[in-house]
Amino acid sequence: MAHAEGQHHPAAGQHDAAAGALHHEVGQQHPLGIYFKIWGLLFVLSTASYLVDYFHFQGYLRWTLILVFMLLKAGLIVAVFMHMLWERLAIVYAILVPPLLLLVLLGIGALEADYTFFTRGEFFGGASAPAHGPARPGPVQHR
Repeated sequence: MAHAEGQHHPAAGQHDAAAGALHHEVGQQHPLGIYFKIWGLLFVLSTASYLVDYFHFQGYLRWTLILVFMLLKAGLIVAVFMHMLWERLAIVYAILVPPLLLLVLLGIGALEADYTFFTRGEFFGGASAPAHGPARPGPVQHR
């Protein structure tokens, strides 16, 4: 039985819907080139972090470079290999905000600990009594 122009067979619509659902189940595919580029960039950043030790950088420069390279590598891994770059903003916030808040709170705690340590040194540092108990008398000398 032939169908009139503009009419579709009901089974054809079901087939299209099933094919569409199957297509959406596969998910979003990204080109492999981006993964190879990020892998190469991670290799370069790792080499740079090893060069920090090779050239014997010391002090704050050493730790700053190591932390910068570490954060760059972690950010690239999370963004590309864990697909956070393509996620909704709410999911990104749900994953990134708690660790950042934890770092801020740890930083505040570290500053407070330094202040407390300094204050104790100012007020109790000059005392002659030991910090762990009352002073004991020395040996008794007889005349």
